Parts: sequence; C-alpha cells; structure tokens
Amino acid sequence: MRAPDRIIRLKSVLDRTGLSRSTIYRKIAEGTFPAQLKISVNGSGWHESDVNQWIADPVSWRPDGGSMKSGDE
Repeated sequence: MRAPDRIIRLKSVLDRTGLSRSTIYRKIAEGTFPAQLKISVNGSGWHESDVNQWIADPVSWRPDGGSMKSGDE
C-alpha cells in the first residue's frame, strides 16, 4: 500500500523551491505552480507530490499533472 500524500506548509515549500513567497503566489496565479489547499480556517498547504513534481520539471509542469509536449501549444 502506498503512503498517503503529505501536506506541506509554506515554509517547507519556500525551503524546497528556493522561491520567494511573492514568486510562489504569482506563479500560482499564472498557473505555473501547484495551487495550495485550504487545510483550516487560517491555514493552507500543498500536496508534497505536487511540489516534488514541480521541482523535478518546473518548465513543463501543468496543473493537471501532465507535461506539455512540443506541438501541444
């Protein structure tokens, strides 16, 4: 059985990506970074697997989990 996907908070995302907070939120708005999940009234986080996929290939990351192939534009 596969372990459940962890939810990581902003500090971990900042540490792992090396991006600033404003850059992360700008990229979310552009659709080039995984969107956060609401986990409480005042808290949000990201699926660890989504962030790991973005780190592995930030240029072709897509919200649906697919990557863009040449000619898919």
